[in-house]
Amino acid sequence: MHETTTIRAKWILMLKIVFPILITQIALYLMSFFDVLMSSKYSTADLAGVSIGSSIWMPVYTGLAGILASITPIVAQLVGAKRVKEASFRVQQGFYVAIVLAFFIFCVFILAIDPILSKMSLEPEVYRVAKHYLLAMCFGIFPLFIYSNLRCFIDALGQTRVSMTITLLATPINIVFNYLLIFGNFGFPELGGVGAGVASAITYWIICGIAVWITKKQTPFSDFAIFSNLPKPNWSKCMEITKLGLPIGLSIFAEGSIFSVVTLLMSNYDTEVIGAHQIAMNFASLVYMIPLSISMGATILIAYEAGGKHFKDAKTYSLICIATAVSFCTISLTVLLTFKEKIAAVYTNDPTVVTLASHFLTYAAFFQLSDAIQAPIQGALRGYKDVKITFIMALISYWVIGLPVGYSLANFTNVGPYGYWIGLISGLAVGAITLSVRLHFVHQKMKQIESPSL
Repeated sequence: MHETTTIRAKWILMLKIVFPILITQIALYLMSFFDVLMSSKYSTADLAGVSIGSSIWMPVYTGLAGILASITPIVAQLVGAKRVKEASFRVQQGFYVAIVLAFFIFCVFILAIDPILSKMSLEPEVYRVAKHYLLAMCFGIFPLFIYSNLRCFIDALGQTRVSMTITLLATPINIVFNYLLIFGNFGFPELGGVGAGVASAITYWIICGIAVWITKKQTPFSDFAIFSNLPKPNWSKCMEITKLGLPIGLSIFAEGSIFSVVTLLMSNYDTEVIGAHQIAMNFASLVYMIPLSISMGATILIAYEAGGKHFKDAKTYSLICIATAVSFCTISLTVLLTFKEKIAAVYTNDPTVVTLASHFLTYAAFFQLSDAIQAPIQGALRGYKDVKITFIMALISYWVIGLPVGYSLANFTNVGPYGYWIGLISGLAVGAITLSVRLHFVHQKMKQIESPSL
């Protein structure tokens, strides 16, 4: 990472950091996609079991792993302030936080898998696959969280291409072990959908090992010597990571879980509506990776500049990130509205579902506009370590406004299932507006404390 002096240089640096993050997010998406796809080739029961297991696993993992996301702004600010030893110490303390979080999730899943699955009306084989898929994933939790800590450290230094490379290696590794363990090829045990969980756990151990080797042996990571003289746990620094990370993790969980709840509420409608909703949601999630990646890049860049007390540059980066996200959104929105029927037809040949999905995709187009504003603003605020108010705003936007509005429209008007999407759009719009106000407030605050030398 380096300082920039012109708008063009800042924009180029932003793209250099964001593009690898985007590839990384797509690669992570593909890992889950291939778990489901390859399980579907084995049997319908295994497909259902893996889908249910994955839907339980992802919100819990992303929410708690989000706590470790605080490592990125903490380290980036310290590096921006040229306080390298302190940055190394925070990463080392991050290992202890990662281990505690992993142990917590491990215990929760071991104890709660049966009670959770027993609440669902699942066929015995689907129940078995979902349970053992989750148990298998549990044995990959520790390396996954350690890798998450290392990835945040890597990204904080602006070396997002390294994270991208590791994740790109993970995808084919996961596919190979899926092939071996789901279908029992080359003498490996034939585990069906459960094999997808085992394959993921093995993949997590491998990518963790790769990340450890890179950060230990390669520059600039080796300069931080995070594996030399590992200190004892420091309660205050671990709490600093947790206090900053908890609102981030809860924000991620609040956002991710709202879509799961809406999907469950959609189960009251017929199969065609559910299928059409899933198509629109899947495509919207794919497109959302662009503003999400810009958001993550904004956190890195703004934290680095804020750490060096270059608040004017930090503000410029926040505006560049928002403008870039909105520009991409304008293009994707136009494409979506123009080709919505063709996009829906990629997913299904059923004309009824195609028609319904194209209607849902119309709502998804406007859904993206709010996402393009609120996502980079969230990233910018995290770069400033302003996360508590952001979490409260996210909670209100999704759960106090979005879901009640959607439920009311869907159940007490003739809007039907589209009401849930209108509710989500309303919540996101409120979130985009309130977050914009918050960012303006932070910028004004930073302006007042800006160094006189600037």
